[in-house]
Amino acid sequence: MSKTKIIPVILAGGSGTRLWPVSRASYPKQFTNLLGEISLFQMAAQRVITDDIITFEPPVIVTNNQFRFIVTQQLSAIGITPGSVILEPAAKDTAAAILSAVLCIRNTNGDDAKILILSSDHVISDTNEFHKAIESGLSYTEKNKILTFGILPSHAETGFGYLELMNNDFDGPQELVSFVEKPELPQAEKMYQSGNYLWNAGIFMFRATDMINAFKSLAPNMSKAVETAVSAATLDLGFIRLHDDSWSVIEPLSVDYAIMERIQNLMVVPFLGEWSDLGGWNAIQKYMPEDENKVALSEGAHAYECENTLLRSEDSSQTIVGIGLKDIIAISTPDAVLVTHKDKSQNIKQVIKHLSQNDVQQATQLPKDFRPWGWYETLVLGDRFQVKRIHVYPGASLSLQSHHHRSEHWIIVAGSAEVRIHETTKLISEGESAYIPLGAKHRLTNPGKLEMVLIEVQTGPYLQEDDILRYDDLYNRI
Repeated sequence: MSKTKIIPVILAGGSGTRLWPVSRASYPKQFTNLLGEISLFQMAAQRVITDDIITFEPPVIVTNNQFRFIVTQQLSAIGITPGSVILEPAAKDTAAAILSAVLCIRNTNGDDAKILILSSDHVISDTNEFHKAIESGLSYTEKNKILTFGILPSHAETGFGYLELMNNDFDGPQELVSFVEKPELPQAEKMYQSGNYLWNAGIFMFRATDMINAFKSLAPNMSKAVETAVSAATLDLGFIRLHDDSWSVIEPLSVDYAIMERIQNLMVVPFLGEWSDLGGWNAIQKYMPEDENKVALSEGAHAYECENTLLRSEDSSQTIVGIGLKDIIAISTPDAVLVTHKDKSQNIKQVIKHLSQNDVQQATQLPKDFRPWGWYETLVLGDRFQVKRIHVYPGASLSLQSHHHRSEHWIIVAGSAEVRIHETTKLISEGESAYIPLGAKHRLTNPGKLEMVLIEVQTGPYLQEDDILRYDDLYNRI
């Protein structure tokens, strides 16, 4: 058993557009329960819990300001406390994100800290085998090696980069012969048949000093900018906020392009277990039960005379029905529906770009708006009125605020609420209500141990979220 402690870094800032309409920029795929009762991000965090094979330190998370409370809430829900949460001021791809985490870890754990880089949206079914692969490569980090993990291909895939090895003896780490960019299908088929290529999984392991030296040598401008952003970082409610101005000059680059494809001390750890990056709905279907006609259905979905089709409803109140479909993907959410031929599903990214250019809100925003205190969704929006359902976590509190253009009526439908209006505070329970006059300072708190649910009716000439004047906030949003 290895006694060396590994510090896992989970990258959790991606947008996940290929799984639209379930995954959107406001709440991407890593935070959704696509394959069960917990999210992909939570699965990734559970993947790096200490066992008899590997000892892990608490995970370091790299994400952005928008997702900071989603990250901490989801980790808390599965009983995991992060080592730190690093907030990127803007997305700069994986190279800068990884280096920022490595520098933060080096500052507290020293040059010899062993670091494992993971994505937050991958599926690895056999954690035990994954830990064995990590253990097999750990000793090489003491020899100044940087390790990348390669996946045994199951088919000729054009969506992944490939790692060329000397042979197909995958019993332990090997020297890398070459990187191969995402190939065209004929080349992918040839590499698949040869047997000595692995998919590039985007999982890395190294000592902090070796990765820092690689950046200094191969990406000196990025190295200086990230070092400045880390050294000038500030703490905000325990989050590490990288320095905005220093971060803004960084060129967005993947770590493969900036570092991995150019270093000489790279080795490959073969991982022969099941792995998926869930890069599209075709990949999701592989994890769903299928009938004899290769039809996969979610709850609330029904198929008649269909073949090789995925029908999925994301809302228990919605029913989706397919008749006579073949090679079709149909995904239904409360505010958007995707219908595509399986051969065209890879074009979703381009479609989202088109929708965004035409100011279609559904391109990037879910109906649910997640906040540090809980979430809300609009049920009805009309001329001069809006009805919302609001969920507030136990012990959470909305900001002390007022509105210039609307009044509000709150009706508690589950739990109890502590309501402050001007200087008066009172407790209201299920079935009771409170009226918030225009301009009144007010605050809503859930004092209970269960989630509180209320219906909010807004009335007024302007009902947008920017009509909020905050006076005090637990989450530093003033």
